[in-house]
Amino acid sequence: MTKDTAMRETIGLDLGDEESTFVILGKEGEVKETGKVTTSCPALGKRFGKIGSALIALEVGTHSAWVSRQLKQMGHEVVVANPRQLSLITRSLKKNDRNDAEMLARLARADIGLLSPIEHRGERAQEHLAVVQARARLVEARTALINHVRGTVKAHGERLPGCSAAAFARKAEAGIPQGLRAALLPLLEAIGWQSDQIRRYDREVERLSKEEYPESGALRQVIGVGALTALTYILTLEDKGRFHKSRQVGAYLGLVPRQQQSGERKPQLQITHAGDRYLRTLLVQCAHYILGPFGKDCRLRQWGLKLAGEGSGNQKKRALAAVARKLAVLLHRLWVSGEVYEPFYQGKGVALAA
Repeated sequence: MTKDTAMRETIGLDLGDEESTFVILGKEGEVKETGKVTTSCPALGKRFGKIGSALIALEVGTHSAWVSRQLKQMGHEVVVANPRQLSLITRSLKKNDRNDAEMLARLARADIGLLSPIEHRGERAQEHLAVVQARARLVEARTALINHVRGTVKAHGERLPGCSAAAFARKAEAGIPQGLRAALLPLLEAIGWQSDQIRRYDREVERLSKEEYPESGALRQVIGVGALTALTYILTLEDKGRFHKSRQVGAYLGLVPRQQQSGERKPQLQITHAGDRYLRTLLVQCAHYILGPFGKDCRLRQWGLKLAGEGSGNQKKRALAAVARKLAVLLHRLWVSGEVYEPFYQGKGVALAA
């Protein structure tokens, strides 16, 4: 506990969709007050807007971004806890909203670092990221419908021609059996509409990349990294200065192996899957392209192919994860330095730093 913490109240806030539970600890650590407040701007402003500056701890969740911004505007110090690191709360045998709020407050009062705090992105970045997320959900919905149509036709002894998802609605219609047309043609219409909307999102992503985030051009120097990946990368990390070393980005995005060392035993484990899942997926897709038949020759491709070798499927999966991790580090380095990317750079430079 710091001297500053001892001079003010500490509040744990367990956010709910309609109501949130809070526990206020006094300067000596005693429970001063407990209660509930409606999870809305007016109610939070009325309850916490008139008290002195306090340290408020809450868990990351649906409402944590806007709630943390509002509380900061009231003059409070806000700590947003990472729930993946809060086993004292998630594994508690007496888990309820009131106890969770008190535990948040006590951990914050003892040492903020125990909460593994995260920083929410700004409102503007969150609005732009909503475009990327909406596109991703639409792509998922289109994929599900395409798989349903193909599976239904296959179950009737027919097969639809192979084609891209964007062309599926147009090319699949002729192959739909007569008996299934009433059931599946409306789905093809929906798939066609989804493809049109995805193209609209693609144009908006391109516009945002060029007009709002021109620094994304430095990331797109790497063959295989397009506007979507570059923009998602910048919006997800938001602040390039949040990492002292570019190597930290790999761990932040969950692309480093788990560790469970015990004595001489060092098992090979899967990656941690921490951080943003969608950005991690995009980076792995880029790694697929870099290592695939259409990937351009570069040091990263050569390194990844050597790592994959002629090994098993698991070895190739590990190589993909490793290339995605190096790519994440490389993109951060390009973002920070703004340097020209040289695929075969041999000295101490951008490519080697990854």
